[in-house]
Amino acid sequence: MTNILDLLARVFVSLIFLLSGLNKIGNYEGTVEWMESLGMPGIFLIPAIILEIVAPILIMIGYKVKISAALLGVFCVVTAIIFHSDFSDQIQFNSFMKNIGLAGGFLFLLINGAKEFSLDKKLGN
Repeated sequence: MTNILDLLARVFVSLIFLLSGLNKIGNYEGTVEWMESLGMPGIFLIPAIILEIVAPILIMIGYKVKISAALLGVFCVVTAIIFHSDFSDQIQFNSFMKNIGLAGGFLFLLINGAKEFSLDKKLGN
């Protein structure tokens, strides 16, 4: 049962980033405009999309989970600080806290890795 829950947890925590990355592709120009309105160069959107698509897939299949979790955890903290630090706005504060909470989930994955239902275990990593 633990292995199934581990797999479900990896899928659940990763799915939000996979969908976000795909959404950024679908709304590329709008996302660039939003980023630039906050002082962030739009060119950073490309690596963000790559990270938000590739790392969640790797976590879901259980390959290089610790590296992917570390990258997404740092991404969560950095984006919380850059894009969601206006605490006078309750929505911004909630988004900040969600990002920090997700970073905590990725920290658990960084520490523990994936269980049996993972490509890393199948490959002996």
